Amino acid sequence: MVCIGITGTLGAGKGTVVEYLERSRGLKHFSVRGFLLELIRLEGMPENRDSMFLLGNRLRKSYGPSYIVDSLYKQASSTGENCIIESIRTPGEAASLKSKGNFFLLAVDADPKLRYERILERKSETDTVSFATFTENEQREMTSADPDKQNIRECIRMADFLLTNNGSREQLYRQVEDILKNF
Repeated sequence: MVCIGITGTLGAGKGTVVEYLERSRGLKHFSVRGFLLELIRLEGMPENRDSMFLLGNRLRKSYGPSYIVDSLYKQASSTGENCIIESIRTPGEAASLKSKGNFFLLAVDADPKLRYERILERKSETDTVSFATFTENEQREMTSADPDKQNIRECIRMADFLLTNNGSREQLYRQVEDILKNF
């Protein structure tokens, strides 16, 4: 089983890369966001980025920095299919997945204003925010010395490949295909 992890900045195109890999390569998708939203609904919490942030940090603190992705990896392993785990947020998550072998991490980034426009277009339950809130959310998730909290900057640094998504979907897909030639 080959597993691809996806990390990156808010609204950069992680989901677009996932959709492309599902469609073009038949990879099975496992989502940290989906995992957290399911638990948020069970707990009756508001479905927003703050709830995901708080619940994710609580789970990592209680069960270890890689608890969420390890749970998803276990689900993926039970299928035996090549997979994608989307939304790697902590260095502990990235390190745990890298230790399992047959894993590589893709990071996606783009211009902040373009990313904000994209989240407004996708209209998900956690994206109806002002640009100031978008920027604040990202800053709180970009760095942390606490291994149980998000550190997107370090995850991007740990990535095996960086995709810059300032152009069209087709340009992004070509970058993905160029990376896949290595495997």
